[in-house]
Amino acid sequence: MTSLYSKTYADWKADPVAFWGGAAKAVDWIEPAEKIFDPDAGAYGRWFAGAVCNTCFNCVDRHVEAGHGSRTALIYDSPVTDTVATFSYDDLLAQVSALAHVLRAQGVGKGDRVIIYMPMVPEAIFAMLACARLGAIHSVVFGGFAARELATRIDDAAPVFIISASCGIEPNRVVAYKPLLDEAIDMASAKPRGCLILQRAALSCDMVPGRDVDYAEAVGAALATGAGTECVPVLATDPLYILYTSGTTGQPKGVVRDNGGHMVALKWTMEHHYGVRPGEAFWAASDVGWVVGHSYICYAPLLHGCATVLYEGKPVGTPDAGAFWRVIADHNVVALFTAPTAFRAIKKEDPEGALIADYDLSAFRTLFLAGERSDPATIAWAQANLDRPVVDHWWQTETGWPMSGNPVGLGLMPVKPGSPGVPMPGYDIDVLDDAGHPVPRGTLGNIVCRLPLPPSGFPMLWNAEERFRQAYLDEFPGYYATSDAGIMDEDGYVFIMARTDDIINVAGHRLSTGAMEEVIAGHPDIAECAVIGRADALKGQLPIGFFVTNAGVDRGESELERELVALVREKIGPVAAFKTAMAVPGLPKTRSGKVVRGTMQKIADGADWQMPATIDDPASLEDIAAALKTRGLTG
Repeated sequence: MTSLYSKTYADWKADPVAFWGGAAKAVDWIEPAEKIFDPDAGAYGRWFAGAVCNTCFNCVDRHVEAGHGSRTALIYDSPVTDTVATFSYDDLLAQVSALAHVLRAQGVGKGDRVIIYMPMVPEAIFAMLACARLGAIHSVVFGGFAARELATRIDDAAPVFIISASCGIEPNRVVAYKPLLDEAIDMASAKPRGCLILQRAALSCDMVPGRDVDYAEAVGAALATGAGTECVPVLATDPLYILYTSGTTGQPKGVVRDNGGHMVALKWTMEHHYGVRPGEAFWAASDVGWVVGHSYICYAPLLHGCATVLYEGKPVGTPDAGAFWRVIADHNVVALFTAPTAFRAIKKEDPEGALIADYDLSAFRTLFLAGERSDPATIAWAQANLDRPVVDHWWQTETGWPMSGNPVGLGLMPVKPGSPGVPMPGYDIDVLDDAGHPVPRGTLGNIVCRLPLPPSGFPMLWNAEERFRQAYLDEFPGYYATSDAGIMDEDGYVFIMARTDDIINVAGHRLSTGAMEEVIAGHPDIAECAVIGRADALKGQLPIGFFVTNAGVDRGESELERELVALVREKIGPVAAFKTAMAVPGLPKTRSGKVVRGTMQKIADGADWQMPATIDDPASLEDIAAALKTRGLTG
């Protein structure tokens, strides 16, 4: 199939209003937009001004009304509790409507904020949709987040109600949520009226009299009596949710997503970007606490009438590196979207991909990777072992859907390993130098997107208009600053090399740590790696590499270091001044799989640092400090 990408992108660029107006026909509106795009509204314009809609109706009710109520909507697969449960669209409607009834009885209404602090359980999806049903604004906080971080979000969002659970369950531990929630409420200045608590069998919790309501009892009573709620009409430009970007210090940034543009963009992506049809099973192996969980576990698949998989497990250890293949086979998943770090973990434990042969993957068509840079070695491993398209793509919490990719639904384009594809319709991407001037193709610079952002792009930060402008709009007037650095090649493919903070300056040369990581990851014995810049009195900064070897590799650190240094010198050149690579048991990552390079750099520089709030394994940072100390490189 010849790709329709070029024509589709050209159609968008020629008339963005007509393009998105056409896409909006796939959404059910209570009242149509007065203007598809109002350039005078908000900081850079607003989409579907004057339109009235309801996101929950489009995700649930309309499929039932169209006669698809028996179609599978949600598949809950939890190896940590040995549970699999399936919910049809009829079931989903009953659960969401009953929960919305309970929330309304607790005083939750249109425009109110509700914090959802939940593990990966169906009730988390029900909660998001129930808020949308009522026109309330949900703010999902990653389950198990520290009390202080949760308190900060409570104070910023000022929720009238919180939905939580007694605990979260991980392969080797049970995380008690309720004590963290109670402590956060005590610390916060803003006090919710009440909390709805899901008691889990693995660890029950004490309830606070007069404040806490038992989820199972309250929702069960509503289901038993058939009590439910209608969908509350909201403006397309009204907020659907607030999602706080994770940060270790200071005030978190509350990214706001609206209702109308969000639906239009996400519905469009399911068919045209991901190439998935209604009724098929789509799996985003992420967490509901992150933007991927919002966009592609909850909203996009349900808007499209798909079955969405909610997985409470890990890529390895639940029980082994075949976990993903088991889920794909059991539920006839046609497309998987996950982070590259998940595949690096699988590759580390099963370097030959032997476990893949144990499962029937005949329904599986496409693997999508995003969330961090996909190194060519990982893509090559996945392509070779799966014999299916492996599609890298790039986007951010702020955009809500892919900024660049390889649009399977429009016809697959050539894959360039290391590139997350070409700009998607809606995104006019440029590469600028620090003074705001375009750089030649193939030259490293600041990745920016010409305003306006397309539908689903965030229109503001919650209660922080000035910070919104300063953080995203002021540096390059007329553009959205992504804070990513990279290049665009002669064919228009984007290459995201690093966050702008990860561009290091070595003797006056601006170098990408991502490019060095790409070279190191290409070594056959390396499972994953990270490169940081350490302060140097002579050259400004010098790169330091950390690496983890594949399972079964038994070679000395010094031997591998010599080979990696030689590789970087060969592929990038002596200008990189790369001379140090250290073996570590594992890289320090957030629970979403992002390597905390900034914290690693502070340790190397001897600067003050704080434990990242979402760190998966605190001991991994101790390993970094120990490795640096052994080499005399701390401080």
